[in-house]
Amino acid sequence: MDALFEQIWSRKVVFFSTFFLIFSLTYLVFLAFDMLPELKNPAIESESNVDTVIQVQTAQEINEIVETVSEAGSDPAPSVVETTPTQAILPVSLFIPKLNRSVSVLNPNSRNVIDLDAALLEGVVRHPDSAALAQEGTVFILGHSSYLPKVFNKNFQAFNGIQNLEWGDKIELLAAETTYIYRVEKVYRAKANDLTVAIAGTEKTLTLATCNSFGSTDDRYIVEAKLIETRNS
Repeated sequence: MDALFEQIWSRKVVFFSTFFLIFSLTYLVFLAFDMLPELKNPAIESESNVDTVIQVQTAQEINEIVETVSEAGSDPAPSVVETTPTQAILPVSLFIPKLNRSVSVLNPNSRNVIDLDAALLEGVVRHPDSAALAQEGTVFILGHSSYLPKVFNKNFQAFNGIQNLEWGDKIELLAAETTYIYRVEKVYRAKANDLTVAIAGTEKTLTLATCNSFGSTDDRYIVEAKLIETRNS
């Protein structure tokens, strides 16, 4: 054992250089895939009262949430399936004035987990079972949030800060010819194991939710908003 230690110590420069190189490469790989632990947000930690809860995590769980609520609700689900692609008005970008942030909105037709997760790497995603912009019901949009100091793909930070929105703040969904303006009604932290995202209804509403495709059980943040105005883009 002493002889082995002496051999390592005699080559300590090579040993520590190799160790540092391997550690740095591992860190960069984890950073590239946003797999490092997230930093705590003091504003988030200070919240204590949450009166409505929901879990939005992997794409598979998102599909299950939408299915469960659609089957359990008394109102029929919005007729997204009955609307042809030429009739549906779909968002192409989302703008939050308070955060001065604009992000692309993806509208995948597939409910496949791999397809939804891939779309989240390119922007935020409107769930294909939720309403289109001109329909009654809820437009349900999901996006990543990450508070790591640096990420290679900025779409991992698409919904950073939405928990700081307040009643009356505006959210704009831009389509090809029309901008749909929503007023924030409610912002809350989401706990696990409860389902409260209803996509059916007689009003035109918007729900934003942070999500995490790596299976984390961390809390999620939900913003509920109501359509108040439309204007030509």
